[in-house]
Amino acid sequence: MQYLTACVLAAFASYIGAWYLGAIEGNFALLLFLATFVTGLYWLGERFYFLPRRKAAAARLEAEARQRRTLAAEGGESASDELAQARGRLLAQPWWLDWTAGLFPVIAAVFLLRSFLFEPFKIPSGSMIPTLLVGDLILVNKYHYGVRLPVINTKITEGKPVARGDVMVFRFPPRPSQDYIKRVVGLPGDEVVYANKRLTINGQAVPTNDLPEFFDEDAMRYFKQYGEILGAPAQPKPHRLIVDTTRRGGFAEAEIGNYPFREACGYNEEGVRCRVPAGHYFVMGDNRDNSLDSRYWGFVPDENIVGKAFMIWMNFSDFKRIGFFD
Repeated sequence: MQYLTACVLAAFASYIGAWYLGAIEGNFALLLFLATFVTGLYWLGERFYFLPRRKAAAARLEAEARQRRTLAAEGGESASDELAQARGRLLAQPWWLDWTAGLFPVIAAVFLLRSFLFEPFKIPSGSMIPTLLVGDLILVNKYHYGVRLPVINTKITEGKPVARGDVMVFRFPPRPSQDYIKRVVGLPGDEVVYANKRLTINGQAVPTNDLPEFFDEDAMRYFKQYGEILGAPAQPKPHRLIVDTTRRGGFAEAEIGNYPFREACGYNEEGVRCRVPAGHYFVMGDNRDNSLDSRYWGFVPDENIVGKAFMIWMNFSDFKRIGFFD
């Protein structure tokens, strides 16, 4: 078993190494599932086969020692020590079980927590400025929109419906191995218009108000900042956004991808108009002129949803950013 285990551990290490070096496109959810499954098999083997065999061997050793009864009076204590040491060696868990069955409880806890409750992410880009900054470490609620099976992402409970204004993490439709984070703007059936840097949903302009300019420390410049309110009237979701007044509002044909339901959208020099298909969502970044979002690659299908982002749990550059957000 030790040689088989060495091969299994080497396979995991090779996969992680190739992923780290960029030789392959890794899948952490799949890797964690396989690690849980494999270590779980070893844990069951240890509990119901290997450990009982070691205990039986230790019991036989003690029985044989009692039967001999040849220990001299002056050597009894030493023999007892040797017996205890021999028993300890028999009961000790071998290295290949330490690195498999011994790790199973920790790996299983991480797998369950990450798959069904909360998953941490790090914000890698500025597309959600000013709501989320580069380097923010966030938590995503994995059950808010319904519990999904890990790896295959099949929904098994309904959960709450996606709402306009939610900050949602999803698998990037053109490349599902990547996770993206954007704000939900359009629900199935909505007509979304973004023209001249203003958002309109179903013929109604989304309410906005002027805010003080936002200074982006990475870009070292100020941007026009607005407050915007999405969501139902009974549950408004105010948030901030920024726009770059030096960027044009329209789209060049070369900027637009050939995505599913492309015919549901129309582009011109002022902006874009889309009718959101059933089972899909239209998402945008809060950094409206620096966000690769639904305006460029289309709609997010329901099966790609990962969860609802709700909290910054750490930012090592600014501890004041820790807290909940909308």
